[in-house]
Amino acid sequence: MNAGAVKALVILGGNPVFDAPADFNFANAFKKVPFRVHSSLYYDETSMLSHWHIPETHYLESWSDLRAHDGTISIVQPLIAPLYNGRSQHEILGALIGGLDVSPYDQVRRNWASKGGANFEQAWRQWLNDGVIAGSALPPRSASASMNVPAPGPRHAAPIELSLKPDPTIYDGRFANNGWLQELPKPQTKITWDNVLLVSPKTARDMDYDDKEREALVNERHTILVDLKYRGESLRVPLWVIPGHPDGAATLHFGSGRKRGSVHVPEQMIGEGESPDPRVVGVNVYPIRFSDALSGGGGAQIVRANEPAYPIACTQEHQSINVSDIGGDRKIIHAGTFEEYQKNPRAIVEGEEPNSETMYPPYAYKGHAWAMVIDPSVCTGCNGCVIACVSENNIAIVGKDQVQREREMHWLRIDRYYRGAVENPEVFHQPVPCMQCEVAPCEPVCPVEATSHSSEGLNDMTYNRCVGTKYCQNNCPYKVRRFNFYFYSDYDTPALKPMRNPDVTVRSRGVMEKCTYCVQRINEAKINAEKENRRVRDGEVTTACQQACPTEAIVFGDMNDADSRVAKLKKEPAHYALLAELNTRPRTTYLGVIRNPNPEIKS
Repeated sequence: MNAGAVKALVILGGNPVFDAPADFNFANAFKKVPFRVHSSLYYDETSMLSHWHIPETHYLESWSDLRAHDGTISIVQPLIAPLYNGRSQHEILGALIGGLDVSPYDQVRRNWASKGGANFEQAWRQWLNDGVIAGSALPPRSASASMNVPAPGPRHAAPIELSLKPDPTIYDGRFANNGWLQELPKPQTKITWDNVLLVSPKTARDMDYDDKEREALVNERHTILVDLKYRGESLRVPLWVIPGHPDGAATLHFGSGRKRGSVHVPEQMIGEGESPDPRVVGVNVYPIRFSDALSGGGGAQIVRANEPAYPIACTQEHQSINVSDIGGDRKIIHAGTFEEYQKNPRAIVEGEEPNSETMYPPYAYKGHAWAMVIDPSVCTGCNGCVIACVSENNIAIVGKDQVQREREMHWLRIDRYYRGAVENPEVFHQPVPCMQCEVAPCEPVCPVEATSHSSEGLNDMTYNRCVGTKYCQNNCPYKVRRFNFYFYSDYDTPALKPMRNPDVTVRSRGVMEKCTYCVQRINEAKINAEKENRRVRDGEVTTACQQACPTEAIVFGDMNDADSRVAKLKKEPAHYALLAELNTRPRTTYLGVIRNPNPEIKS
């Protein structure tokens, strides 16, 4: 391109103007091409420098094919017709080679017609039914590992080793326009709407950022800015101290800083002092990502900038139950070793006998009694449950300024706790949805009975009855209720309407909301069971958070069904209720964390 040899360039997908290695200087080379075409889902940085931008269909809007990791072939079937009159890559390439009127469906069928044998129609239907083409896996290939370890590179005067990683939520920037993911707290740090430079406490102290100053700034929801210098380039980024990070190293996530195609936040959700362009979220890291060191390297320098403190939106201490260590008096998380569990299964949750004293007679649930058990032992803090809940229940984003004010709307949060030395602590993750208390403190204080108890044990919300007193939120010891301070939900943008779940109400300003145990899914299962004149079977109701959990840390079901998984887990010796001493008798309960570290590798 630089030499003028490329006269026309068609780019299918990707965004190289934004994410190509810095030493490629792709944008300048791209501008020298006389005719530039870009096909992508969004009008992004590459589209901006192109003569033609072709809207691309989503992969769920068009026919195609693909191979799995072992080479197994699958036929991709569309779920919906293209929403925005886009064109697939098959159609674009077909037009270039002379097949303008051939649909992606016909192209895919034509490609596989010769491989279906004499009875292709039957084979085609079988492939679509099975989802894969049987026997299409590629043959295994043998390989051998080389034991030649390269010699260490030259040592740099600066001791900082820079590690560049894709962002945990928006990846390499391709999902930067997704407000759900921008507002999703990052694992470990719990930071939203920003990317930060992560360092250890010792590394921070080495640059005159001591613990006392850091604690004062964090309490004010701020942090300092630093200049990161690496291979002749410099970036100004917020600094964030995280326990357990290696000393003399720094981690920075790339993918933020998009100027085109990033999420737009309504003006009432933008705080003072933030970027004048609300579409620019975070810092663009690609200017220091080079082709010979895509994951970073040594020789970086961190210099504290002479700038005012930078506002940061971190949710870790929001709705906090107990800010002290997990070994505190309230025992938020119970943890022990497998060896301790074998000696005494109840030792992990010692002293957590439920307080069942009450002035009221117990209520007999003759039908279903829905409940949930969460196992923090296998929770990785990935936030899959949080984003699934957002999608299922039409939960709105609120923007960075509102998150700083502790007004995020997530019905489910994952609290993160540390235990041990700050240099190498143990990390615990605890998902906290609504506890669906049997003796719910939120219910008697509501003056209009907007929150009430159902005959199946659910703590229900009647949104059109709520008048926004927030008494229920003040009375909730688990801090799981959310209040709409503004019109967070966009009612007018047409593109957002098909995104919402039609079975869930879209809430408005002045209304309280919270986890419902996905009551719409419960009712659907009950209706289907009633049609067949039977009881709902265990596993037929799966909450959105449970469905998304990759480690099955969340189990939901009917306590009245003795054979259900949730009923069996509630009989486990390591089972306990959060803040059991309050006698709220929550339906959402936990298992103690049981770990089995190998003594030979434990540091």
